[in-house]
Amino acid sequence: MELELYQNMLMLIFATTFIMGWVVSKTDFCTMGAVSDWVNMGSTARFKSWMLAAVSALFLVTLLTYTELIDSSLTQSNDTASPPYNTPTFAWLRYLIGGLIFGIGMTIGSGCGNKTLVRIGAGNLKSVIIFAMMAFGAYLMMFTDFMYTFFLQWTSVLDVDLTEYDINSQDLGALTAHVIQTDVLNTKLILGFVISIAALLYLFRTEDFRKDKHNILAGLTIGICVAIAWYISSGPMGQELLEEAEMMDAKPYALGAQSLTFVAPSGHFSALVSSTFDSTYITFALIAGLGVLVGSFFYAILNQSFRLEWFNSVSDLINHIISGLLMGIGGVLGMGCTIGQGVTGVSTLSLGSLIVLGSIVFGSALTMKIRYYQLVYEDEANLYTATMASLADLKCIPNKWRCLDHV
Repeated sequence: MELELYQNMLMLIFATTFIMGWVVSKTDFCTMGAVSDWVNMGSTARFKSWMLAAVSALFLVTLLTYTELIDSSLTQSNDTASPPYNTPTFAWLRYLIGGLIFGIGMTIGSGCGNKTLVRIGAGNLKSVIIFAMMAFGAYLMMFTDFMYTFFLQWTSVLDVDLTEYDINSQDLGALTAHVIQTDVLNTKLILGFVISIAALLYLFRTEDFRKDKHNILAGLTIGICVAIAWYISSGPMGQELLEEAEMMDAKPYALGAQSLTFVAPSGHFSALVSSTFDSTYITFALIAGLGVLVGSFFYAILNQSFRLEWFNSVSDLINHIISGLLMGIGGVLGMGCTIGQGVTGVSTLSLGSLIVLGSIVFGSALTMKIRYYQLVYEDEANLYTATMASLADLKCIPNKWRCLDHV
């Protein structure tokens, strides 16, 4: 009975992300591209599409919580969520560093975890290398002592235990309710509706965006898919599975309330292979990632856009290896990627998700700037001078500290 329920959930999430993979391929949705357009060309169209995904997911998740179709409190514990976006342990330094590492990695490889799966589906063999290295990095972080040895043993020293202040969640609703002394759930619902509706009005205020059918389609589809995934994992089926999981002969790994994220699947894939295909590692996240890949593949085949692509040089190969490794490490440390934290996490109003999102965008923008200065100035620009000039461009340091003229 429990296994049949889990299989039904996996089929539903596969169907959901199949549609997402198809639409992302059709619309060329790309979070790294969104940052690039904004930083390099001043265009916010694709960034608005990303934000549309986040705020539409927030609105729908708030609605599902209000109607009691999902239990959002499950996201507060590692025992009931994967990952626990709203854990009362506020690991702010972990969020900052993880997001920064992921942002650097996705820029070097020209795409995030979701884009990597989409490109694999369309025949890009370079993305297979990125996925393999991302899987390796994620496996190190999730299934060995690597994360504790190199990160958690010093970042966790600065963690804030919110329970010491009688706060049981790091979501904005709980934090606001504590400050103004109101009911936590009602405050979260009000904030969720107000923020999402205000953001939607802001996004659609310009005629240019209202006419941008591709970016609207992409944003709404991803937001809806994230909400559906929350319903599958933390609605009636997900709650029943959590209650009955202890009676299963082989409890699936990473069970609990969750939605879409695209670094964890690579780590789960590594565990699946290294365990000689132990079925407990056929996870919700892994099947969600597979759905995106297959959806992209079918779109590419039917639209005759499937193309095999390989590296042009050894340096290109090295860049993609580094990219995948950084995304695997940063994605697990930051508990999510541009979708996992930037849309799924934001839909729970998690403060940590907002920090990771900001850190990813900053890491990506900074890396773009540095690489551009190195391209323009060639041998004149080393890492230090390019970084100082980039930080000055991003208004992070005084302009007089720059070592290279603005380009």
